[in-house]
Amino acid sequence: MSGLSSPSAHPAARSAQSSPVITALIAEDEPLLAAALRADLARLWPELQVVATAGDGHQALEQALALQPALCFLDIRMPGLSGLEVARALAEDWPEGPSQPVFPLLVFVTAYDQYAIEAFDAQALDYLLKPVNDARLTACVQRLQRTLQHRAGAAAALAGTLEQLRGLLGAHPPGVAPAAPRLRVIQAQAGATVHLVPVDEVIYFEAADKYVRVITAEREHLIRLSLRELLPQLDAAQFWQVHRGTVVQARCIASARRDESGKAFLSLRGRSETLVASRLYAHRFKGM
Repeated sequence: MSGLSSPSAHPAARSAQSSPVITALIAEDEPLLAAALRADLARLWPELQVVATAGDGHQALEQALALQPALCFLDIRMPGLSGLEVARALAEDWPEGPSQPVFPLLVFVTAYDQYAIEAFDAQALDYLLKPVNDARLTACVQRLQRTLQHRAGAAAALAGTLEQLRGLLGAHPPGVAPAAPRLRVIQAQAGATVHLVPVDEVIYFEAADKYVRVITAEREHLIRLSLRELLPQLDAAQFWQVHRGTVVQARCIASARRDESGKAFLSLRGRSETLVASRLYAHRFKGM
């Protein structure tokens, strides 16, 4: 028996065992397009393991955080959350620490025009244009393979993606409507009464299910409007987004304390609670 070697002792077996499995998630609300992309990836990259296919943005976010794939193919326009909103939420919620997996490489799948292509190119974020061209997908696969081979650690990977997402989100990303006329007064209904709240009196807005909480120094109101619909109506120089669900009036921020994870904790003028600025937006709080 001593003359026999176990299968794991063979060099080829050791090599196969040591090769990391590259996993991917596909988020696409059109089943035929999702199946076609999965089949094309299997043909061009047989070693790639697609661990999940999500049909909407909320499902994509949940599965990406649970399965922690190395790659995410995100459709820009999906029910629930757009591909960009999923990317932003992943950047905010990805687990921290040296033992955690590296933040995934992101590939956006879009049916938008040349403006979208220029926006993605400017931030060096990979994209696929619908219908997905075989040559373009081949080039994308080769680029992803090279990036995975030479990628830095988890912290550096997340920092690089954060910078790219900031640039894309700050440049009126594809699918986002241009700025609407500035909102001056919030009309918040409570029963039979409509409260007229000057926007300048609002300390912060916070997403709450299908509503947005409107917080002033004296009280709280609810409005039937999503934060996505509200944002284009606010002055971005006056109201700062600090989290995907929170927008704060800048003059109402008294101080910001950053921690090791990259988040910032905000103390407010006129309110006792502390707000959290996520890693994606904490870069706003630097000394002059």
